[in-house]
Amino acid sequence: MIVDTQTAHFESLPLDCGVQLSPVEVAYETWGELNGDASNAILIAHAFSGDAHAAGIHQRTGRPGWWDNMIGPGKAFDTNRFFVICSNILGGCAGTTGPSSINPATGEPYAMRFPVITVPDIVRLQRLLMDHLGIARLLCVAGGSMGGMQALEWAVAYPERVASVIPIATTHRHSAQQIAFNEVGRQAIMADPDWNGGDYYQTGRRPARGLAVARMVGHITYMSDASMKAKFGRKLRDKASPAFDFSAEFEVESYLRYRGSQFVDRFDANSYLYITKAMDYFDLSAGRGSLAAALERTQARCLLISFSSDWLYPSYQSQEIVRALRSRNRDVAYVELNSDYGHDAFLVTVEEQAEIVRGFLHSTARLVGA
Repeated sequence: MIVDTQTAHFESLPLDCGVQLSPVEVAYETWGELNGDASNAILIAHAFSGDAHAAGIHQRTGRPGWWDNMIGPGKAFDTNRFFVICSNILGGCAGTTGPSSINPATGEPYAMRFPVITVPDIVRLQRLLMDHLGIARLLCVAGGSMGGMQALEWAVAYPERVASVIPIATTHRHSAQQIAFNEVGRQAIMADPDWNGGDYYQTGRRPARGLAVARMVGHITYMSDASMKAKFGRKLRDKASPAFDFSAEFEVESYLRYRGSQFVDRFDANSYLYITKAMDYFDLSAGRGSLAAALERTQARCLLISFSSDWLYPSYQSQEIVRALRSRNRDVAYVELNSDYGHDAFLVTVEEQAEIVRGFLHSTARLVGA
């Protein structure tokens, strides 16, 4: 599938912080065809560092989508049957309005003058996009990690607009440990002299070192002890014995430095700050009494998937959501899949995950007549 990114424009977006953001652009991609009554639409919500390019080969870059093994003809999200949409989130740096965007009031990048955003704000913009596309009710909202948070918010905030949700490897609110890892990443960026209080866009110097370290820390949390042991162990890189210096001697050191430098080339440091803060703020139960009371609002069928080796979003957090749904007699299925890939398993462990998702989507489509 060859695909190109499209852009939708909106006059304004009300934010939870009290600011009216205006104007707003959102980048998105679509696959498949929308049927006559617009009942076969699926929204894919991407994770923290993702973008709208979830599947296919991008027309301009030649790059495959980040979930190409799950979206496409005959795949779990079958584009022969379903119309699949993915949009870059608010605050991102891949075509949707964020801190690197130009502030029309000043003619310069927003930088840290961009308003603080939340996951509900992100979902509110997605809802505007669905209105723009003529989709009154989504067959499903699915996503892993932060994408799962968005799926849960859809189910609770707009229960009449979504028939099912598939939150994968996610949580209804961050634990202290999850907030702590994000804070380390933010501090690494802000400690880089080139960050310059966020105003680095016109200096010719990005906070590359800080952002690379933030990504290195984050990437450690995406893997598991077993996957790191299998991939790296204590192997030295291109040498038989230690050199007794501080170069990247171990293969794992070299790998993390590579992933950090690679990330700097495609992601904006200020977006990192804003998006991680939105994740930390997310609490599905906030202002709704309790998690069970919040989930009582949903009318959607729910499929939750977690992975045995995921220590960033461990299975107990998905199980909390499942228990709350069952306490309100909601339609919920849950599976914990065995995998050694840690949090990254939702991107890597495909075969079993795909079969479960495929079956759930087809049964949901039959129920709603899509």
